[in-house]
Amino acid sequence: MSAFRKLKALALGQNTDLDLTAAQLQSANVPVTDAPCRGCADPCDEGHDEYPKFDVDMETEMLGSVKPYARQIVISTGKSDWARDVTGVRGTLAAYVDELSSSGRPPKDQGSPKAKAKPAQDTADGSAHVAGLFDSANLAKNKKVTILNGSHRTVCDDLEKETVLVFPDYKIVTEVERSRAGAEQLWDHAVSPAVELHAVPGPGTDTRTWIIPYSCVILLCSHKRRDNRCAIAAPKLEHALTLALEREGWEVHTQADDPSAHGPPLEELTGTDEEKEAKVLEQLHAVNADHAEEKRALILFCSHIGGHKYAGNVIINTPRGVSVWYGRVTPHEVDAIVKETIIGGRILPPLLRGGMNLCYPGHRSLNDW
Repeated sequence: MSAFRKLKALALGQNTDLDLTAAQLQSANVPVTDAPCRGCADPCDEGHDEYPKFDVDMETEMLGSVKPYARQIVISTGKSDWARDVTGVRGTLAAYVDELSSSGRPPKDQGSPKAKAKPAQDTADGSAHVAGLFDSANLAKNKKVTILNGSHRTVCDDLEKETVLVFPDYKIVTEVERSRAGAEQLWDHAVSPAVELHAVPGPGTDTRTWIIPYSCVILLCSHKRRDNRCAIAAPKLEHALTLALEREGWEVHTQADDPSAHGPPLEELTGTDEEKEAKVLEQLHAVNADHAEEKRALILFCSHIGGHKYAGNVIINTPRGVSVWYGRVTPHEVDAIVKETIIGGRILPPLLRGGMNLCYPGHRSLNDW
């Protein structure tokens, strides 16, 4: 199988040279590190959990395997596995939001691998374009909303109402009815690509919104009904990440705090639109890893994010709107991910599938504010 994938990669002209990948990222002003991804010996001599033998694509190019998206939402379910297609289950918030998202979605072939590829172009700031990297300045252009289910339970007193995480906005929205009307309120005030990134929800909504009270949110694909490899990898990665973060002095949660314990909702902010946006940025700055008094991480399991052949799949979200998508992650790489990416704000090129807001000209860390 691996020999076939190598031939396929060569036939498709894919880049499998990691030095070239690092150079491409640097030319795009992505802060990178040349630290090794794996700090232990092979075979491991540090007692890390091992995966049972399953087939992982180690040959084809991973960078560029993330499809363009504007926003990503993670809906509370309290589960770690779901129906194969979470948006196809009638009566769920995922299905209702998908209906709204589909109405503004471009034709299917526009983002498919079969569509004719456009030549790479430099970005407005002069950074080289790299496939799989997107920025939040193009929310209205990208339009696609990625809908995931998460393992977090709702924090609402009414268990029929959901709690939804929204990225790259780094917001948590509560009191979302599991209905078409609830989905419309969520869409209109928090999710639609027409909503500006740091906008404060306007009047006329029953939902309540806060900045997520964590310095990072880590999503681990655990969707067994899509691919058993992810279901095997996710709990081992959760365990390894928890240990590694706690060694660095972080507090780790696997269920979201009730955000109302951290202050009033954004809907209660006063002032002009510019003043409200400034207050939102202040709150984001306060929980950023480089500034938070208490560094806390939230680790959640999530439904299928694509690329299960690259299990384990990890997405790291930060208050600055950064989303780092890593693949081929095992517990052996977790120490490097924590030290280099979560704390250091630098990308490990061999693990990168893509992400949002990774190009950061003039900065050596994605955590810089």
